[in-house]
Amino acid sequence: MADWVLHVDMDQFIAAVEVLRRPELAGRPVIVGGRGDPTERAVVSTASYEARAFGIGSGMPLKIAARKAPEDAVFLPVDHDAYASASADVMAALRTLPGVVLEVIGWDECFLGVTTDDPERTARDAQAAVLEATGLHCSVGIGDNKVRAKIATEFGKPRGTFRLTEDNWFEVMGAKPTRDLWGVGSKVQKRLAEHGIATVRELADADEQELVTEFGPKMGVWYHGLGSGLGPHVVDDTPWVARSHSRETTYQQNLTTAAEVETSIRELAGHAFDDCAAEGRPVIRVHLKVRYAPFETKTFGRKLPAPTDRRADVIDAAVALGSTLDAEREIRLLGVRAEMAMPDDGDAVERTPVRGRI
Repeated sequence: MADWVLHVDMDQFIAAVEVLRRPELAGRPVIVGGRGDPTERAVVSTASYEARAFGIGSGMPLKIAARKAPEDAVFLPVDHDAYASASADVMAALRTLPGVVLEVIGWDECFLGVTTDDPERTARDAQAAVLEATGLHCSVGIGDNKVRAKIATEFGKPRGTFRLTEDNWFEVMGAKPTRDLWGVGSKVQKRLAEHGIATVRELADADEQELVTEFGPKMGVWYHGLGSGLGPHVVDDTPWVARSHSRETTYQQNLTTAAEVETSIRELAGHAFDDCAAEGRPVIRVHLKVRYAPFETKTFGRKLPAPTDRRADVIDAAVALGSTLDAEREIRLLGVRAEMAMPDDGDAVERTPVRGRI
């Protein structure tokens, strides 16, 4: 028997949860984001497949989504509690599968580690378990490591499975653009293109030292390995521990005065601190995110003189960061992230959450 990594990814998760609660919406374009009002400043959290057919996708401003959407489209507000509950049910169902190790990496996705001669059967068992427990569908990527399993999922969507291994990697991925690799965004794609690297095969064949010069000794080697689908293969079920908590707000009207900015920062920092205090861990660093009008985003960070469990220390640090902002520019979004000291428990693993980042 062989060791396999399965990547389970829920299909249109947030939209699917909403449709499950409102069966009459099945088959209609459903767009979830903000408070569900497309006239307000907010972005799409998830669009159903019917909505995606009109070019609507996650991260798109709701106002643009509304212009693309057909008349029968439905806009709904984000309901974090409902999605967290559904996510817990999904993971609980997957944990009932015999002989699997489960590593949660987000609300709607996880890795499964399994030793078997028939990984497709395990994938189908996972899909059946989730569907029976929640009424939700998922896709499963099968790989010989996490990178290939994660990428394989996209070929199995929706509701299917796909196997991607060393044996068929270049057949499937060789001619694909580097942007199709997990962890390669548009900026990295552009930097690779400046070196004449446009496809996955070209990345695999590239000179590693050239990539190290461009991206540094760690990321240069990592990106070069991605070209061949290399990546970690161990699935870790160690309990996840949050590294930080963040709060952010997109304002319906731009903030234009220093007083408005400071008041908003104090409120966000207070909420972020309260989230950390609930875990009983001190804050060691504070980050401030700002989005100037029309849409330029910057992030600043400051290490605190010492770990603190005082609310005022975190708020003061955030306000100090706010004092460095450009007073001449209007602000449409602010966010504060409080980074915590990690616990002494050696069994806890630090991972960056998919949601709640700034």
